[in-house]
Amino acid sequence: MKILSWFLVILGVFGLIGVRVLEDRLFYDPFLGYFHEADKDIAVPAFEGGKLVISHLFRFALNLIFSCVIIHFWFRNKQWTIQGGILICIIFIITFPIYLYCVYDRFEMGYLFSFYMRRFVIQPLILLLIIPMFYYRKHIEKKTT
Repeated sequence: MKILSWFLVILGVFGLIGVRVLEDRLFYDPFLGYFHEADKDIAVPAFEGGKLVISHLFRFALNLIFSCVIIHFWFRNKQWTIQGGILICIIFIITFPIYLYCVYDRFEMGYLFSFYMRRFVIQPLILLLIIPMFYYRKHIEKKTT
């Protein structure tokens, strides 16, 4: 069973990589090139607000599914999977409106601030905090039993 769990963790990681690699084909995001250039002086591209929101929500859903697969099969704990999913959703709920404000404000809040808000919205960065947190929690639970 352990081999199957690790296979599914690796499958989840490849799913996240696939979302990143195929981002220009799967999602509507006119800001990919804008932030890729790393030049704050180029013009902010035109965008369709509704299409952008739907695309980011779809991307978030894919990232959430793959992240929960990783958490679930790494720790094999349903409660932790639910907690991880909730933490990821909370971060998204906080950062997504801030990012949308930056977009509609034409990144007047600052290029780097907008860039990093976008990273929290489109990338599963919180997973990099959740895994060590749960690993430490597992270690502490083993010590106390």
